[in-house]
Amino acid sequence: MLSLILAALLPDPVATPVVLPSEPAPLHGTLLAPSETRAAALIIAGSGPTDRDGNSPLGVSASSYRLLAEGLAAHGVATVRTDKRGVGESAAAGAREEDLRFTDYADDARAWAAETARLTGQPCAWLIGHSEGALVALTAASGDDAAICGLVLLSGAGRPIGAVLREQLATAPEPFLSQALAILAELEAGRPVAEVPPQLAALFRPSVQPYMISWLPLDPAAMVAAYEGPVMIGHGATDIQVGVADAEALAAARPDATLRLWDGVNHLLKIAPADRAANAATYRNPDLPLAPGVVEDVAGFILQPR
Repeated sequence: MLSLILAALLPDPVATPVVLPSEPAPLHGTLLAPSETRAAALIIAGSGPTDRDGNSPLGVSASSYRLLAEGLAAHGVATVRTDKRGVGESAAAGAREEDLRFTDYADDARAWAAETARLTGQPCAWLIGHSEGALVALTAASGDDAAICGLVLLSGAGRPIGAVLREQLATAPEPFLSQALAILAELEAGRPVAEVPPQLAALFRPSVQPYMISWLPLDPAAMVAAYEGPVMIGHGATDIQVGVADAEALAAARPDATLRLWDGVNHLLKIAPADRAANAATYRNPDLPLAPGVVEDVAGFILQPR
């Protein structure tokens, strides 16, 4: 409580547009820096056309990443949040969909981590990955990179994406379920599928298949076990996209990680009931704050003495 009172007395954090050189065009983001920076972090977006604030034209306007950045700034943690390659101001940096690979996002995260540390005068930057961004963070940190302090994995899967997709597809009617599972098996084997039923094109269109083939072999539990730096795993108990079992799988693979499970909190880190319709309604409410404890737990982990 005292830290929040003191934070209220400090000047507002300063938001600054930042640019990262890239081909074929620069990447863009926002640096939010408190008056006294104690640590720095890069917020890595989840799947799809998600922008730096955590919003997407696919029905998400909750601004979770902006709220997280503002909350962390009150604790002295500067953040960079970015429009991912091909999204928002970084749209021109997007390659053709068929040329995109999962490692492209990880390469961008490594470059942004180094830039975040440079911009804030810190020796390294924390990677805060949300949803698919948690796997991007794990992939980015798989090498020996001194610019990365450690990982905060929020609402992330604890299994290869193929297992998650099978779970999400389980309620699909036939014949689409059988068709989807057959396509998924081919992609897991590294074989593209030329003919995709129109009803499955949103998920398996041929142009996205090379990206999926690069994504499907990645096992987040094995990757977090191999990573030697500090790790926090945060997950909401009413997440209707990725279950708590995934967080527990990550924690089991890395017993020394800090695990935080938040009751009544959904995938976007906001208070929400388990009811799917009411839960989904929070996805379109930028005025709903992040759930109590989320910012405090992330900031406390990042700032704890080591």
